[in-house]
Amino acid sequence: MLAFAPLHDTVAAAGSALSWLTELLEPLAGGAATAAAIVLFTIAVRLLISPLTVAQVRGERRRAALAPQVRDLQQRYADDPATLQREVFTLYREAGANPIAGCLPLLLQAPFLLVLYRLFSTSEGGTGLLDERLTGVRLGHHLSDGLTGAAGPLFGVLLVVLLAVAWWSSRRARRASAAVGTVAGTPTEGPGAATLGRLLPLLPFTTVLVALVLPLAAVIYLVTTSVWSAIEQAVLRRPQATPTADVDRR
Repeated sequence: MLAFAPLHDTVAAAGSALSWLTELLEPLAGGAATAAAIVLFTIAVRLLISPLTVAQVRGERRRAALAPQVRDLQQRYADDPATLQREVFTLYREAGANPIAGCLPLLLQAPFLLVLYRLFSTSEGGTGLLDERLTGVRLGHHLSDGLTGAAGPLFGVLLVVLLAVAWWSSRRARRASAAVGTVAGTPTEGPGAATLGRLLPLLPFTTVLVALVLPLAAVIYLVTTSVWSAIEQAVLRRPQATPTADVDRR
């Protein structure tokens, strides 16, 4: 179903790139060269979409700054949810705080994950990659293939890392939601927003569920991008040093 020409060509190109990276890293990484190439591939993807992540954080800060105006609108249109939602979105749009932009970094990674899945689950990228291993475990190995030998400890470590990062990201999401006072641009008192507010902090844990059905190579991608996200968010969302000074200079 997924074997149509554009995807096949993309997978083949990704396979060639990973093979080249593997050969480049082999003198340093030895038998883990392909896994190291996947890590570098992931970092390259994250660097590519990093401007969108920066824009996402800036948008969240703008929405946090607009929280007092949102609360005024909530009081003014308390009996008219439709008008309230429209006015809030208008306020965000005029301030350049698009709530949809926050989803783009995550959505743009989906094609790369699909390519890695095809690359290590089929022969589209060349049979050589299917035989590559990490600590004796094939990079195309799924959890459903068994946990004998080194597979159990290796998948166990990767899943624990994913769980730890998901827990940290969930806590950060709860704090960010409370600080902004809105969830994805919808007022917290709006219809359905309470349910959405409970679901959003659970989204980071979906990476763990996805990892259960992916080959080892794609799990390595997930772990790398999750750790990158955690570090990136910690850096980009660190408290600003002198916000009052900026206001005074204005």
